Amino acid sequence: MNKANVVELMAKATKESKATCKRCLEAFVDIIGDALKKNKSVSLTGFGTYSVMKRKARVGVNPASGKKMQIPAKKVPKFRPGKALKSLVS
Repeated sequence: MNKANVVELMAKATKESKATCKRCLEAFVDIIGDALKKNKSVSLTGFGTYSVMKRKARVGVNPASGKKMQIPAKKVPKFRPGKALKSLVS
């Protein structure tokens, strides 16, 4: 399922226009992204929690050349599903 499919399903479920649903979805994604940029987590009860995880620097291997290389530390987004979402898929 892609963004267009989600927008279409949202429009059917809410009886709003696709344009309105698209703006809402884009606003939602922007809000989550802005919060993560500020190192804040976003919890949606029943759905899950978006947060930022810090990865340590480590040594990796270049698969093309086989040479070892240093991979720097970085922050990555993380999603932890909530109990209700887990029960939907199991």
